Amino acid sequence: MFRRAVCPGSFDPIHNGHLDIIERASRLYDQVHVAVLVNPSKKGMFSVDERVAMIEEITAGYGNVKVESHQGLLVDYCRDRDIPAIVKGLRAVSDFDYELQMAQMNYGLTGVETLFVPTNPTYSFQSSSLIKEVAVLGGDVSHLVPDLVLRRLTERIAERRAQPTNP
Repeated sequence: MFRRAVCPGSFDPIHNGHLDIIERASRLYDQVHVAVLVNPSKKGMFSVDERVAMIEEITAGYGNVKVESHQGLLVDYCRDRDIPAIVKGLRAVSDFDYELQMAQMNYGLTGVETLFVPTNPTYSFQSSSLIKEVAVLGGDVSHLVPDLVLRRLTERIAERRAQPTNP
């Protein structure tokens, strides 16, 4: 039996905590899909295509990770690809409250199971939003993201600072 799962998220940008969950899932499943979810109401630091490309490059060494973008319900993504399981990392109890509701809704809609993986304590404080905020304010995030992401994040911040602002 070919076992597959999906690790969903916005990944704007992907950080070491995300990679820890993806890597752990890749040891448990024959194929892991990383679904970069599109939220049209959010303007990200990176385009969806940029995020997909970065994740593909960073996870290439795993050998069993496939990266795609998706707009719409995650359960539709799973159904269309015959994926029976969603793997989510949990950083804290506060994550569990929200994620449990999502897991129950997803199961109720299509029968897709959600497996919760406790985050490695080293990464328990990481979030893409906080990493972007610290980086924009000049803080050192080099230990929180892969080198490729650090380079792209630094470049993007420099590009935005160089753009003239409208009053």
